[in-house]
Amino acid sequence: MEKAVPASKSPFATEPIGKLITKFAVPCVVALLVNSLYNIVDQIFIGWGVGYLGNGATNVVFPITIIALDLSVLIGDGGAAYLSLKLGEGDLPSVKRGVGNAVVMIIIAGIAMLVITLVFMNPILTLFGATDTLRPAALEYGYVIAIGLPFTMISMALNAMIRADGSPKFAMFSMVLGAIINTIFDPIFIFVFQMGVRGAAIATVMGQVVSFLVSVVYLPRFKTFRFDSSVFHLHRRTCINVLSLGVSSFITQIAITIVMALFNNLLATYGAASIYGAEIPLTAMGIVMKVNQIMLSILVGIATGAQPVVGFNYGCKNFARVKKAFQIAIAAAEIVAIIAFFIFQFAPMSVVSFFGSEEGLYNEFAVKCFRIFLMLCPLNGFQTVAAIYLQAIGKPAKAAIVTLSRQIIFLVPAAMILPMFLGVTGILWSGPVADALAFILAVTLIGIEMKKFNQQEHDEETAKQAENG
Repeated sequence: MEKAVPASKSPFATEPIGKLITKFAVPCVVALLVNSLYNIVDQIFIGWGVGYLGNGATNVVFPITIIALDLSVLIGDGGAAYLSLKLGEGDLPSVKRGVGNAVVMIIIAGIAMLVITLVFMNPILTLFGATDTLRPAALEYGYVIAIGLPFTMISMALNAMIRADGSPKFAMFSMVLGAIINTIFDPIFIFVFQMGVRGAAIATVMGQVVSFLVSVVYLPRFKTFRFDSSVFHLHRRTCINVLSLGVSSFITQIAITIVMALFNNLLATYGAASIYGAEIPLTAMGIVMKVNQIMLSILVGIATGAQPVVGFNYGCKNFARVKKAFQIAIAAAEIVAIIAFFIFQFAPMSVVSFFGSEEGLYNEFAVKCFRIFLMLCPLNGFQTVAAIYLQAIGKPAKAAIVTLSRQIIFLVPAAMILPMFLGVTGILWSGPVADALAFILAVTLIGIEMKKFNQQEHDEETAKQAENG
């Protein structure tokens, strides 16, 4: 019979916190960056091989891939958090059932996503702001991308649980190998075979299939348990628990989808009434969003790297290590966010130039996007770590509130109201407004939670002294 490693002897309870977070964060950051770079690489090669209208077409398809990622994060991160918490409690049967149920749920979600996207591609692109000029290329790109959705969803979800199982390097290898395939074949299909956006999509799907195959190979190699057929029978309460633990990460991603759909439509509407026209603002903001996603991927990777450390130690009531892990993750995330701030503010044109050689109004608006919309990005470091910290200690509702505040509660109203007074530039100012308000809310909620946490720690220490006294 399988037995869990005693909590007191687990590396999560004994190894230095900084070393543990680095061990899990670095592969996680790499995996998330690689996922972001799938689209970035496409944008770079399409920008040089097709032009900014090609990038505009891929931008209206991008929310579809984000929705797929949303579902992967909901199930995969939920399964990973469930694995860490139950492993910390020494409940191995629940660990097995949680991961098995997560695998079944992501397979179902991947197939459903494929069917829905293929059947409703045209109205979906309309929802995400496709103009008549961009629609033909968007359809050409989107139909191919849809074929790869189940593969990328399953591999992303499995990778989250593989990291929590203690094999972050394997998860990283899976994602990096797929990205290498994509990067090799992108220029071949675009420049050699002159396949345009369709070629970029085919290269992307090829990379996703490779990552999927590598991830599936790991299933019989889980370190903490061995699969048997019973764990794949869906258990209602287990499914609910897994999904509730992944809801914060899910909201982070689904909010990006909602915001992109709203922004694409607002940019096209208000841009058409400006000197920039409809396509320039839509394409430029798409580039900014994807570059910003690189920073967010690093922040989420750091926070997710701390998640199994926090979750395990919280499960076995080792509160001092929980607090230290939170503090280290915050410090690392803020360093990254501040570096990104300096790049966005003082070297935006160097970033814009990666995506093709354009002139005049396009460059002007793209630089304005970076400098205004990402003005307060350093505040994202604290907020991102705070949300995943709350998720890791089993507080999904509070984690969801922290995440939802920036992406929906504050950003959406600001994006709808400010353009009425400032035109298309008002959409850009919604970014710093939302960042500031969300940061204040996150600090407040974390402060309240920390007071409860400190009281709980005090009560545990008092109880131990009473037992020893």
